[in-house]
Amino acid sequence: MFNAAMNFDMKALPATIEPMGNGHINRTYLVTDKLGNKYTFQRVNDVIFKDVPSLMENIRMVTEMLREKDPDPRHSLELVKTKDGNSFYHDDTGYYRMYHFVDDSICLERAENEDEFRMSAEAFGNFQNLLADFDASRLSETIPMFHDTENRVKNLVKAIEEDKMGRLSEVKAEVEFALARAEEAKYMKGLLEKGELKLRVTHNDTKLNNVLFDENTRKPICVIDLDTIMPGLAANDFGDSIRFGASTATEDELDLDKVTMSLDMFRAYTRGFLSACGHKLTAKEIETLPMGAKMMTYECGIRFLTDYLEGDVYFRIHREKHNLERCRTQLKLVYDMEQKWDKMAEIIKEEAAKI
Repeated sequence: MFNAAMNFDMKALPATIEPMGNGHINRTYLVTDKLGNKYTFQRVNDVIFKDVPSLMENIRMVTEMLREKDPDPRHSLELVKTKDGNSFYHDDTGYYRMYHFVDDSICLERAENEDEFRMSAEAFGNFQNLLADFDASRLSETIPMFHDTENRVKNLVKAIEEDKMGRLSEVKAEVEFALARAEEAKYMKGLLEKGELKLRVTHNDTKLNNVLFDENTRKPICVIDLDTIMPGLAANDFGDSIRFGASTATEDELDLDKVTMSLDMFRAYTRGFLSACGHKLTAKEIETLPMGAKMMTYECGIRFLTDYLEGDVYFRIHREKHNLERCRTQLKLVYDMEQKWDKMAEIIKEEAAKI
């Protein structure tokens, strides 16, 4: 690791390198140089991300624009370039990148109250706002067809037909529920193809722990984990946050009676998100925010179901039937959203009127 770190243009030679964080994709370290300056140093997972140079070009372009729009050094990540002026370093051990460390910052795994959830929405909304003028077509797809819900349905159908593990008989209810909503999976993509929705720069992993908060004030500082920045739909970023943060239960809760979508948390997030970027979104984009929440939850549910049918080959599991349990919570959330659909739409209209 020291050899790789030596290739970056730090203010002094590295003194220590220590493991940092609990991420499952990239290996992350805290580097401290001999002058005491700190850096976030990562070995990028080139198994999941097949084209790291394109991924890093996405990050370079987006972070540079963010810093042009808001020069506060704590409000966006800043890459440390290599001594050759590149955004990453590559050798026979892998791909590496380095960011300036954001001092006095923390990550929150779950919102303890509506205010924290609203503030995370402001952070992701501000991310949309600052990048509203960026031509999203300039970005590469770091994971092709990542939020193509229609394609996720096709993958599920293939897994059902093959039934490699002989598990189909135990998931008939889940399969029936999922396939009954297959036509809806085409809806958002259809609006994009007709020009009714705008292709935007999207984060695509808008969980609370991808926002840095100030350790002292507990106010949001900046959005992190930029590997999945791609062209996409604003409603998808909104929806993924709702899927994760507005649920009243954990992602693998066994008691489905505990799994609902909190309308209070939905309102809090909607208020924060629209206050930050609503003036940059079209009326149609705002109208489709509830569908974004439903489709991101549905998509996640059928991905868990597909993986279960295929033998748990993608998502890491910690017990037998873990992916099936995860699938059931997501599908229960979809069902609960459907029961609250009119209220969700009403909340969107009420908060949009305040823009």
